[in-house]
Order: sequence, then structure tokens, then C-alpha cells
Amino acid sequence: MAIKKSEYRSIIRLDHELNQIQDLDLLLERILLEARRVVHADAGSIYVKEWVRERDRNVEKLVIKYAHNETLQKKLPPGHKLIYSVFSLNIDKQTISGYCGATQELVNVPDVYHIPQTAPYSFNTSYDRIAGYKTVSTLAIPLNTAEGRLMGVIQMINAKDKAGNIIPFSEDDEFLISHFAINATVVLQRAYMTRAMILRVIKMSELRDPKETGPHVNRVAGYAVEIYDKWAARQHISEVERERFRDTLRIAAMLHDVGKVAISDVILKKPARFIEEEYLIMQHHTIYGAVLFNDPQSDLDIIARDIALTHHENWDGTGYPGWIDPFTEKPIKTDAVGNPLGRKEEEIPLPGRIVAIADVYDALCSKRIYKEPWPEEQVLEEIRQLSGSKFDPFLVECFFESLHNIKQIQALFPEQEKLPG
Repeated sequence: MAIKKSEYRSIIRLDHELNQIQDLDLLLERILLEARRVVHADAGSIYVKEWVRERDRNVEKLVIKYAHNETLQKKLPPGHKLIYSVFSLNIDKQTISGYCGATQELVNVPDVYHIPQTAPYSFNTSYDRIAGYKTVSTLAIPLNTAEGRLMGVIQMINAKDKAGNIIPFSEDDEFLISHFAINATVVLQRAYMTRAMILRVIKMSELRDPKETGPHVNRVAGYAVEIYDKWAARQHISEVERERFRDTLRIAAMLHDVGKVAISDVILKKPARFIEEEYLIMQHHTIYGAVLFNDPQSDLDIIARDIALTHHENWDGTGYPGWIDPFTEKPIKTDAVGNPLGRKEEEIPLPGRIVAIADVYDALCSKRIYKEPWPEEQVLEEIRQLSGSKFDPFLVECFFESLHNIKQIQALFPEQEKLPG
């Protein structure tokens, strides 16, 4: 093997950069991107091992989380992401990725259309026909913990030489991607722990409030990142700052309604709309949520506090809780009779303004005890109508520009039917 020093340095740099990412989903997508760069792959997918409900029982499978395809991506309008089917694979020896997961061994196939008949796995050519893309070489790498536990599989597709020709993945590629996978798995374990702790907090809210589900908070957080990306691009924010902020934003946005844990079950679980007195009590969840992040230790604490407190403020100043100190519950700015003034326009922190749109969009698209999901066009018209009154009009533009990607997030985090057992 003739591995260049620059390639070693690149791996070391990536180890450091991946360690800076806290959010699991952003980390998974970044791992896929960097894995492709390490071995010069035109396309690729990343799968994680998850429990999937099948025929009234839970089965461990490989679930696709992200897919990249440089060739197909170039055919899309700027800012659009590749749409891919959300599907799962059996962890068995019938497919290339499934074999990689089942054996926890690297699999290198020079040409998937000429796999030896003695190989236990095969390649389903229908995927290429549907995508309009031809897979040739593929390299599947297991993501194994130090304890030997499978976390997922990265599948690289179509290695390319400097001239852009598709070639087999080399032994050097195998060595580099194996080293990369070891370090990526360590970082993934940390991100899973962070996500697990957050989802446990969300689960407490879900036990109290049936509307506050894991899929809901994941969708809201995902939408928020997409809206922010459009805003940041139009504001010419540097890529370094964008990546740092989106990572923090995604985690903080998941905690937007955590203050509901302090609201009475009588109100939270009411199977109908609130009367005025109940609605006023419910508004306090913004204050309770902000109080949880008193004595902030990091940017995450500050942004989570701002989102919890202000994601129900309105652009025109008619939202709640307004200018109030969450720790003393005393007004900071008041009207003539002493009531707290509402925050308006850019008095509302950017993360709060973003999550306001993401939260309302998801609520309108979702089924509730007291309502059915709204039709998509009706939801979008409502967002348009609320621009300039409830929502920041510039961010509404960013929302519609990112709608293509937001729809993909909806598919990634569907509401799960609760089955017995």
C-alpha cells in the first residue's frame, strides 16, 4: 500500500472535526460525506441498526438514514437534496450491506453486475433502474464498537479516479475507510448517548403530553435546521459558523416544549381544545422550559432557553409570554397597565423565530385528539397568510425555499403506530 501522508493527515483532521458535532443526524450525514471523500466515491448510503416493527413483532434491521449521489445531485436545482426512499434491510447474507452487517466484515465488490455465483449475496438491479443510475463498484464497511456491537453500515458506491472514470475500490481504500470507520463509530456512540438523554427528557413530556412525541420533536428540529440553512446562505454566514450553529440548533429545538412537564395532566391530556383559563395556564410551559436552562454552561443551554421561552412569540408582538423574566416571572417591559409587552420582530431571538414556523407547520400536518391533519396545500396557505403577523416574513421565504428538503424529513420521522407487545 502506498498511502500518502496527506491522506493520514486528512483522517486525523476528520477525527477532530467529527468530535465537534453533537447531534446524531447531522453527524450521520457528515460521516457519510467524509467517508465518500476519503475513498473518492461518487455515491453512498449510511444505515443504522434499529428495531423495526414487522408483523406485530420487533426485528433488528439496517435502516437507511442518508444517501448521497454526486452524479444525480448535479442534476438538481441549487439547494435541493437528493430524495431517496426510506427503507430497511435484513441483517443477513443476502444483500451486500446485509452481509456486511451480519458478518461485521468489510465487503469489496469490483462490479455488482458480475458477482461470482459462489458469493452468498446479490445485487438488486431494480434500484439502479428506478434511480436512473448504474452502480458498478461498491465497498461496505461495518460500524462496530470496541465491544463488537454492530451500530450500522456505510456503503460506498462507484470509486472514481482523477479523470472521473469508475474504478474498483483499492486495498488502500479499504485501509483508509476501515480506520475512518473505527473513529467514526466512537464519535457515533457519544452522539447516541446524547440523543438518548434528550429523548428520555422528551419521553417524560410524552408521558404527560401525548402530542409531544419523539417523531414530532425530530421533525421540528430537522425543519428548523433546513430553514436556518437557507437563512444563513442568504445572509452569507460562513460554512464553519453555519455548521456549528446548526448542530446546536437541532438539539436545542428538540427541547422546545420541555416545559410542559410542569403543566397539570388535567390540562395536558384534555381531549379537546382549551378554554381561556386553561390556555393561560398552558402558556406557562414557555417559562417553565426556560427555567430548566438557568445558569447556562454552553451555547446549547442559551439557545435551548431562548427557544423554550420565545417559540410562541409572534412577529407582530401578539404572542406569549412576552417581555417577562422567566426566573422571577416579573415583567421586564410593560404596557400602561403593567402587563408584559409582547416581543416583536427581531426582539425575538432567531432560534425562537425559526422554531415557531417549524412547530406550527408540523402541528398542522399532524393528527391531534381534537383534529385531523390538514391537507398540505391548506397548511402551506396558512403559513403564507401568517407571514408578517405570526412569522418572520424573511424566514417564511426560507421555509418555502427549503420545503423540498422538509418533505424528506417528514418521511424520515413518521409517527409510529403504538402496537401491543
